Amino acid sequence: MAVLAVVALCVYLVDQIAKVLVVSNLYEGQQVEVLGQLLQFHFVKNAGAAFSIGSGSTWIFSIVGVGVLGFVIWYAPRIRSTAWAVLFGLLLGGLLGNLTDRLFREPGFGVGHVVDFLQIPLLPAIFNLADVAIVSSMALFLILTLRGVGLDGRHTHDEDEEDAVEEGDPAIGPEPESGTQSDTGTQTDAAPAAPAPAEPHDDKPQG
Repeated sequence: MAVLAVVALCVYLVDQIAKVLVVSNLYEGQQVEVLGQLLQFHFVKNAGAAFSIGSGSTWIFSIVGVGVLGFVIWYAPRIRSTAWAVLFGLLLGGLLGNLTDRLFREPGFGVGHVVDFLQIPLLPAIFNLADVAIVSSMALFLILTLRGVGLDGRHTHDEDEEDAVEEGDPAIGPEPESGTQSDTGTQTDAAPAAPAPAEPHDDKPQG
């Protein structure tokens, strides 16, 4: 739980500080090359979801964001894995970052525009650090799921092995009892049989 909170707080603070710097130093629509064409700062205000999807439906995304945020907070105490805590921390921090913009930025409460400023050639949309955190959490989710890592940090195949040990391996079966015939048809060793009692002899002379 502590890891989740720390990651979420770091993501949130870095995202909000970056947005404050962008708004303070760039005008809307301005482009600044950071790494040539590989990375540019392009300040825009996004009324839609992540990566400028669904512009014009800001209030819907605000409601969805609050719902997802509540679910993450409710589900967080069940997490025992550090990797899953990092995943939910990235998701929580990213959701909080964009939700803060929608709730408190212009043009009004619940319909505020999200500050986007990152642009790369691989994507046509402009995004921000909160979007990066959300997408990173999705990528981590796929990795953990494919590796079979549960919320408690245990791998799925480890749990299956433990269940097999507790229930007993049906392929082995019980050991054959002494003196019985095994599945292969061979006679197993048995304790030696007791000798038969000797027949009594009649010592009387025959007349």
